[in-house]
Amino acid sequence: MHILKTAMLGIVATAMMMGGTAEAKKVDVLEQTGRAFSAVAKGALPAVVFIDVESTVEVPSYRNPLEDFFGRGYRGYRQDDAEPRTYQQQGQGSGFIISKDGYILTNNHVVKDADRITVTLGDGREFQAKLIGSDPKTEVALIKIEDGGELPTVPLGNSDKLNVGEWVIAAGNPFGLSQTITAGIVSAKGRDETGIAEYGNFIQTDAAINPGNSGGPLLDIEGRVVGINTAIYTRTGGYMGIGFAIPINQAINIKDQLVKYGKVSRSVLGVYIQEVNEDLANEFGLEEKGGILISAIMEDSAADEAGLEQGDIVVEFNGAAVEKLGRFRYRVASTPPNTEVVLKVFRDGEYLTITATTKEMESDEAGVAAAVDNDVLDKLGLSVDSLLSEAAERLDFGDDVEGVLVTSVEQGSPAWRAGLQPGQVITSVDRQGIGSVKEFKQAVAASEGERILLLVTDGRSSRFIVVRVEDD
Repeated sequence: MHILKTAMLGIVATAMMMGGTAEAKKVDVLEQTGRAFSAVAKGALPAVVFIDVESTVEVPSYRNPLEDFFGRGYRGYRQDDAEPRTYQQQGQGSGFIISKDGYILTNNHVVKDADRITVTLGDGREFQAKLIGSDPKTEVALIKIEDGGELPTVPLGNSDKLNVGEWVIAAGNPFGLSQTITAGIVSAKGRDETGIAEYGNFIQTDAAINPGNSGGPLLDIEGRVVGINTAIYTRTGGYMGIGFAIPINQAINIKDQLVKYGKVSRSVLGVYIQEVNEDLANEFGLEEKGGILISAIMEDSAADEAGLEQGDIVVEFNGAAVEKLGRFRYRVASTPPNTEVVLKVFRDGEYLTITATTKEMESDEAGVAAAVDNDVLDKLGLSVDSLLSEAAERLDFGDDVEGVLVTSVEQGSPAWRAGLQPGQVITSVDRQGIGSVKEFKQAVAASEGERILLLVTDGRSSRFIVVRVEDD
């Protein structure tokens, strides 16, 4: 569909026309813009559906706070209240039909834990839908209605070709108001720091999105779906100019797996990673910050088998530059399991090309010594203790972790500013492993320069930290 694009070209032509008043030209431009948006709405809205969901919610039973003193018979205690109670909860959202036989895309949170899903079409017909599958890690869900005849559909676009600044239209049922559209632009792409889903790669838009819009389509200027409206940034519960949509290319990949396999499979390399800031880039000899630093490698993982090492900085993945941590995680995860991937890494001053074969992600993953206090550690602003101490034993890091336990961090100190916290274990100094307090003290004392590179773990993951040493 090229309706809106054609209209926009008409707007330009109108603005360049000779003759007539300036006011008349402005009115004509606005009329053509309005007709263009109307045409897109007319083509898409028949396939935009209203989703009504019923689910069973269990709540704790009523408990009289005074019964512990006076017993169960105190003032109206009812025996039947001892068991948890349930009630029916209703929810609403949007979706859009992508196939004539009834497949509908929406959000996971719209249909999560649903006992009954009712879909209302733009023409008023109602159908009961069944859940084909959902993926909480991306917030995509797929439902299906039967016996609807030849259903209206909305064409799918290519979210990879969407550019910041382009017009987009959000369609859905905000606050239960069916068949609603709003217009705006693409404000940003590749938003992975929203916290909306584990694998975020969201389109940001200023087209008004409100509660009830979730699951509806985000349309481009040709009336094609480029995203699924999913969430908003708000301090009031309503629209504040920032909304987020799942790219349609990502959603279709999830949909295809749900239809074919009934689940979503993802790849893992088996590494713990962190972004490379300027301090880390300087410490590892990288000319400019960028890439993803491998802070730990899981045993027998794809990374381990490929020969990747702790301290490698991944700068390219399958020929594309690696910049943001969330984007790298998404690209690895969205690769089919058992696929060969090519990584360009920076190691010890040179670039290497390493080929790894991804593995499938498991479902729903991820002697006593006194505390040290000396001039060197005073400059860092922390105290450490042996992993054989009682404090370390209570934290139970296991026998395979070697290093020293951070017992205290002075507020405002270099260690505090670097992000060190009590309860972490320092396992290496300047990329040299340490196994005792003595070795830690010697390594810190021998460190040259104004920065010390530490590898720390909290028992779940490891990361490199650069501590800037201050001179008196």
